[in-house]
Amino acid sequence: MTTNLLNFDLQGLTAYCESLGEKRFRATQLFRWIHQRGASDFDQMTDLAKSLREKLKGNACIEGLSVITQHESQDGTIKWLFDVGDGNAVESVFIPEDDRGTLCVSSQAGCAVGCRFCSTGHQGFSRNLTTGEILAQLWFAEHFLRKHLKTDERVITNVVMMGMGEPLQNYTALVPALRTMLDDHAYGLSRRRVTVSTSGVVPMMGRLAQDCAVALAVSLHAPNDPLRENLVPLNKKYPLDELMQACVRYLEFAPRDFITFEYCMLDGVNDQPEHAQQLIDLVRKYSHQGKPWCKLNLIPFNPFPASGLLRSSNAAVTAFAKALSDAGIVTTVRKTRGDDIDAACGQLAGDVKDRTRAAERMAKQRTIPLTPIS
Repeated sequence: MTTNLLNFDLQGLTAYCESLGEKRFRATQLFRWIHQRGASDFDQMTDLAKSLREKLKGNACIEGLSVITQHESQDGTIKWLFDVGDGNAVESVFIPEDDRGTLCVSSQAGCAVGCRFCSTGHQGFSRNLTTGEILAQLWFAEHFLRKHLKTDERVITNVVMMGMGEPLQNYTALVPALRTMLDDHAYGLSRRRVTVSTSGVVPMMGRLAQDCAVALAVSLHAPNDPLRENLVPLNKKYPLDELMQACVRYLEFAPRDFITFEYCMLDGVNDQPEHAQQLIDLVRKYSHQGKPWCKLNLIPFNPFPASGLLRSSNAAVTAFAKALSDAGIVTTVRKTRGDDIDAACGQLAGDVKDRTRAAERMAKQRTIPLTPIS
């Protein structure tokens, strides 16, 4: 059985090369070929000794994920559906902006958290992705986009672990993937530009702060425990007080001086003036000497039938944002992207049959021909 080298961060790849009787610097060379150049053929790696290339061909591979569908939105957003086997698939979304290119990456096939407003949660949980399957999304997207856009420059400048799954419930696979994203011999991303989103797995937030402190986004969605328990079942295990204290502790190690709170705006559920005031009170309770320590990102909900929920009106979102801003809380309203290809927040789902049917419905959408990664 061959070893997929996408599963290793540089430390792991170094240990693997040493197990083949090779010197440590060979791992760095190999790492650069894989991640900086997107190579999957060992014969391409001309600065590696032929003997090492032969060893690798007999023992290892660089194997990405098969693309099931690929669609481009009118706004330039691109969504890929990747096959991860056994009838499961995961999605990644590339969001181009004037000053950045962001890739939204999945960490699990499905999700066990079961948030009411999340389409993925309603699909149920299948399994954790491996480190290689997490990285394969970035590996494919980066090198596909370079060819598609005809550039040798880095295209993806930001990665957000906000796709399918709860990243901190797949911690063992997540951390080596993050380290590879940050490594200067691979993608060289700044810790400020890699974000892990969590629904509030408190113990693992503390571990992440020690092991690989990147930017943190917390799916808050409610300003009090009873409402949050209804929307985010994990709150029953880690209630708001524990979660907020964990956020404050994380700030000591975070690359930014704030935590981002995601807040999905649900009509008549969490978008009323009293909810805004409760949220203001919650943030102020945990502030240090009144200093700003968080940012609120209000997310327009993308309705789907099984949720039984509706999107807040524009007027309600505007009023909610104004109340927070007037209270001195940095507040943004997320611009929806990729709505026409079901690429927006909360629309990711992991069943191959469902997603293939969706792809067929979108057959009239503009698609980009796939370019194999050499």
